Amino acid sequence: MLKTRRLPRTRLLYFGLTIASLPMIWAVVVFVLYTFFGFTFLRVPFLPISTIGTAVAFYVGFKNNSAYDRFWEGRKIWGGIVNASRSWAAGVLAYVDAGAPHADSHAVKQELIYRHLAYINALRLQLRKTSRFFDKPARATARRLTAHADHMRNDWETELAPFLDADELAAVSGRVNPATHLAAIQGQRLAALVEAGRLDLFRQLELMGLITEFYTLQGKCERIKNTPLPRQYAEYSRVFTRVFAFLVPLGMLDVFADQIHRVGPDQLLTTHDWVYVVPMVLASAMVTWVFLTMEGVGDSSEDPFERSMNDVPMNALCVAIERDLRELLGETEVRGPEQAVDGILY
Repeated sequence: MLKTRRLPRTRLLYFGLTIASLPMIWAVVVFVLYTFFGFTFLRVPFLPISTIGTAVAFYVGFKNNSAYDRFWEGRKIWGGIVNASRSWAAGVLAYVDAGAPHADSHAVKQELIYRHLAYINALRLQLRKTSRFFDKPARATARRLTAHADHMRNDWETELAPFLDADELAAVSGRVNPATHLAAIQGQRLAALVEAGRLDLFRQLELMGLITEFYTLQGKCERIKNTPLPRQYAEYSRVFTRVFAFLVPLGMLDVFADQIHRVGPDQLLTTHDWVYVVPMVLASAMVTWVFLTMEGVGDSSEDPFERSMNDVPMNALCVAIERDLRELLGETEVRGPEQAVDGILY
């Protein structure tokens, strides 16, 4: 997630030039073909193109709204995980051995809380296990993923080993859905505490309600992860935008062509002609840049659990949960908050 209030100018300039360079080249090609080679059929009235642009803007706007809804729902789900995690820790500390503390009370409470920390990290790793950014990443994305490799933190053993013993870690690591099994183990542990008389039935049901809530939130995450934005919306938005970008220079040619004299292949344009050439190319690039950028924003926001710079910062949220829960246990040596790198919080 981009943490800075404003995008850095260097990033804006880089992405702006990357997106606008090809449309600018296409505008120059259209101008050369029309002016020097007599391809007059390239001159298309701007009115129908502007009508297409209006339709594309509505379509892209719909896609962007849908993509933002997916991101915001993902962020709300993880906000629910944060709140329910605090409730879990508070319940464990208050309910387990509430009547008659045992010698190992702290160890049992720590076990339940640590297993929950393993659960949220397992869920994070599962959601990022597959990523479209690792299929065929763009050069900029590949460079970012390499430069920020330390913040990806996708090593299963490293992330879960501090919270589970070796046998339990080995047992859940081979599962298709380790997070589900960790939550199930929590329920079994609560049942064992009830049988041992260290947790009453009413409080067990309350804690089991939190486990049910975690299952519900996990299922919502998996729904977003496994159900992409319908491709008929996503792909046609991309196609329509590129078709419009292809047509814009043809319409701009109609706007500026009356002021430009067509010449032969061996002739040069006058200074008067160049006064209109530059605005035509820049206007084409600017209009195209706006539409391509809008389409790209929606495309980068539709999958909130990837490794994009626009995703839900699950690393930071897991670290925040860990810090809160370990402090509730009375521990003082805890990790500090996750730090942004190049303005991006993972």
